[in-house]
Amino acid sequence: MELDGLHHITMITADAPRNVEFCADVLGLRLVKKTVNFDAPDAYHLYFGDERGTPGSILTWFEFRDAAPGRPGAGMIHLIELAVASEHTLEFWEQRLRTRGCDSVREERRLRFDDFDGLAFALVVADHTDRPLRAHHPDIPVEHAIAGIHGARAYAPAEVLGEPHALLTELLAFTDLGESEYRLDGAERQFRWRYDPAPALPGVQGAGSVHHIAWACRDADQPDWQQRLRDAGLHVTPVLDREYFTSIYFREARHVLFEIATAGPGFAVDEDPERLGEELKLPPQHEHLRPLLQERLTPIVSPRERERAGEA
Repeated sequence: MELDGLHHITMITADAPRNVEFCADVLGLRLVKKTVNFDAPDAYHLYFGDERGTPGSILTWFEFRDAAPGRPGAGMIHLIELAVASEHTLEFWEQRLRTRGCDSVREERRLRFDDFDGLAFALVVADHTDRPLRAHHPDIPVEHAIAGIHGARAYAPAEVLGEPHALLTELLAFTDLGESEYRLDGAERQFRWRYDPAPALPGVQGAGSVHHIAWACRDADQPDWQQRLRDAGLHVTPVLDREYFTSIYFREARHVLFEIATAGPGFAVDEDPERLGEELKLPPQHEHLRPLLQERLTPIVSPRERERAGEA
């Protein structure tokens, strides 16, 4: 039994329309699902990824409108790394981000920038041969498109950074690369994971902060993962139905919120694959709230919808 790789990473935004503009237009990802937070249905939950919403490409956001800025601290992810193909691609993105009013900093084989909420990203020249997971955007040549999620970095107290991390290496089968860096060689994809010394101030959840990270498993393996984690003495949630996958959640030893999510049934279960993300999709338990939610939620139009409207 092994993990497939990364499933998704979930963040918080204060402004869903700007989030769509940044992710689906500036970054060129596809809006693959427009739904709500199942636990707080008056808030959007937006999913972005490649053309099919493949695990390993998915970034998601809860919108808590006008939320105060968050601050990453111990037990929180502070940087998300997106894979690109080459150093030449970094030059393309440096120029594209500049023309869209987004400052960036060039480093060796990477380009750092923040989104409008202050969430830190880096475009990283991929050091593996995983199949690219790309979305199509008319202004982004395919060779420069984001090719999936490469890795993430979290903060942990400095005193534990050098200690063994049995959950990662023994239970989840990450490889310890030394200096608090790990690699997941999943059945489908690789993922880089690193801890950095936490700042003195405690973390605060808010706009621009990361809520959790999810690892992908085979659908049939999820109950076994749940039992394995319980046997290791961890508190694990019941299996939760998220409509497009099922999930279990737990906190790892350095307090980052982990999820293990199934690959199926996928984002096309309630929507034509060619029209993903174009309609507000609600889980059955919240369908009765549709009139109220359509009144309260700020309308969102993805670049794909605008293109279709222009063709009509």
